[in-house]
Parts: sequence; structure tokens; C-alpha cells
Amino acid sequence: MTTSTTKFKLNTGAEIPAIGFGTWQDKDAQEDAVSEALKAGYRHIDTARIYGTEPAVGAAIKKSGIPRDQIFITTKLWNNSHDPADVEAAIDASLKDLGTEYLDLYLMHWPSPFARGDALFPRGDDGKPKKGESDYVETYKAMEKAFKSGKARAIGISNFSHSELERLLNETSVVPAAHQMELHPYLQQKSWVDFHKSKGIHITQYSPQVLAA
Repeated sequence: MTTSTTKFKLNTGAEIPAIGFGTWQDKDAQEDAVSEALKAGYRHIDTARIYGTEPAVGAAIKKSGIPRDQIFITTKLWNNSHDPADVEAAIDASLKDLGTEYLDLYLMHWPSPFARGDALFPRGDDGKPKKGESDYVETYKAMEKAFKSGKARAIGISNFSHSELERLLNETSVVPAAHQMELHPYLQQKSWVDFHKSKGIHITQYSPQVLAA
């Protein structure tokens, strides 16, 4: 194994590997990429409905022969499924494509809803993005049901602002296990990080490595 074996404990008691393999972009290459990542020792695979890579991730995991309980899978709810009535179907679709009975971590990708429907980026007759009417707090409450049913062993958020997270904490019953957000040497956000620590919310960094201009 060539990757770090460091893990962090979530507020659920579960452990999340410190380094994950992201599968954004180039979905046709992801099955091979994830296969190689697993061979190299990665045990945290991050995907999302909008990436279109869940089937490739599922195929690579199946092909690897690695026991499911040794791999940590994160995926994310997309904006067109924010209506509380759509959340269970959305997670079921992700579970099917990933070939698993549960998710280790299920995140709300953004707090901003799109119009309901199959279109990933719905637009109105005027060509402008068509926003949804769902409240992200109600969306999260629907995710809480998935957590309580065991379909998601932990739930969390991504790309939330301070005020959005504070409202979520005040109006829901399950503290997010993780918040995936941009964090790196050029965007350290120390006070924001400290706030998460005070609430027991793990931060997953995306774009943790950046190139100087």
C-alpha cells in the first residue's frame, strides 16, 4: 500500500480515510482510474451523481475483489433532486449504480436547488437556469431519513456558507458528519475551520493542492 493509512473519526463513530480518490471529469476513464487507485492503496473513493461516474466506480470496486467494508464510498445528491419527495429515489439510484447496499457518506452537493426533473441543468423558456423551490433544510431532513434507515451511514454537506450551516444546525436533528469544501494553502479559512471543529464536523478538502500561477 503506497497511500496514507491515516483516518479521522466522524461524529458517527465511523472512520474516514484521510486521503480520497476523486472521480470528477473524464467519466469514461474512471473505471480504470479507480481500479489503479485501489491497487495503489486508496480506500476512500469520492464520486457524485452529477459526475456521471458512479457506475464506473461501482464496476471498479466490484472488479477489485476488496471487501466492501474496507472501502469508504462518498457520493452526493444533485441539485435537481432536492425536493424531499425525490431524495430517497436519488439515493436508491446512486446505490444501484455503485452496486452497494449502503453509502459511507452521502452529501448534499450544494444548498441551491434546481427545478425538479431529469434535466441536470434545467432551463426555462428564456434559456436561463430554472431554480427549484425546495428549502435545503427540508432536503437535509429527507437525507436524515436515509441515515436513520441505514442507506447512508453518515450524511453531510458540501459548499455551504457559514449562515447556511448555522441555520441547518438550528433546524435539523442530525449534525452533519462532514462538510466538503474548497480548502488549500491559498484559501485556509481558519475561523471557518475552527467553527467546524467546535461542532464536531469533519472537513473534507477539495482542491487541497494548488499550482502557483
